Amino acid sequence: MSEQRNTVWQGAGRCIHLQEVGLRDGLQMEQAFVPTEDKIALCNALSAAGLSKIEVTSFTSPTAIPALKDAEIVMREITRRPGTVYTALVPNLRGAERAIESCTDELNLVMSVSATHNLANLRMAQEQSFAALAQVVVLAQAAQVAVNVSLSCVFGCPMEGDVPQADVFGWVQRFVDLGVRGITLCDTTGMAYPTQVHQITASARARWPGVEFTLHFHNTRGMGLANVLAAIDAGADRFDASLGGLGGCPYAPGASGNVCSEEIVHALQPMGYDTGVDLGALVAAAQRLPALIGHDIPSQIAKAGPRLALHPVPADFEAIRERALSRS
Repeated sequence: MSEQRNTVWQGAGRCIHLQEVGLRDGLQMEQAFVPTEDKIALCNALSAAGLSKIEVTSFTSPTAIPALKDAEIVMREITRRPGTVYTALVPNLRGAERAIESCTDELNLVMSVSATHNLANLRMAQEQSFAALAQVVVLAQAAQVAVNVSLSCVFGCPMEGDVPQADVFGWVQRFVDLGVRGITLCDTTGMAYPTQVHQITASARARWPGVEFTLHFHNTRGMGLANVLAAIDAGADRFDASLGGLGGCPYAPGASGNVCSEEIVHALQPMGYDTGVDLGALVAAAQRLPALIGHDIPSQIAKAGPRLALHPVPADFEAIRERALSRS
């Protein structure tokens, strides 16, 4: 009998780190302002559920993103769980200063590997973005604060189409040369597909074994979970996900949000993966969202419950049984 081959379908206790981005990537897209105390309570609930990393907020201009105008208060007043990293998106040097003053564990910097998307989204040419972010890296290193760089449109640009892998890896190398050891490969508008994900993930991990790579997928075209599994099969163990499946992108009309945190946990745990996350607590947190944002959420698990959330038999079940037996 041949030895059973270990595959993506057999988690065998392998650790997968779930990194929650809903408080930033999700809430920044919402019309309704979620009160500060509710943001703090949500973050605390996510911490208690056991997430490896939580992107708490964004230190951007309150005029640009009014939904996150309370960044300092939220970051300072959350309850911090040992073992969870509390990160925030920062767009520039001033944002980085605010984040560091608020005791943020990690600064998440963003630019696009697509020249067109970078200009449309950030209003800067790529070299301008890189120069600005390089200043932030220097500041963070001096303050001994960790840095992660999220590269947008790795798996495709909604205006340019496919982005050459050489371009993607060229930007990875430039940030690695600055001393950055955390890189997120982002499927910004949900254009990724599994074989592409597997190839890029495997190649990146082989080329930079000392870099901590995270994969960031959107479920715009319904391939989010398939792409997560493809990345796991290629060796990835860190994934961004969003509570309730919140999120979107202004450059992908009709786009749904990020892959859903509770759906990913619900899929991986029965397969034998160790996410370290309390699924019940995560679902309970997701079920708070509709009242806070004023509309339904994409999460199927928040609506239907986990697969073993059993339901009572019909009230007349015994009568049904008796009638069935009487016919035999």
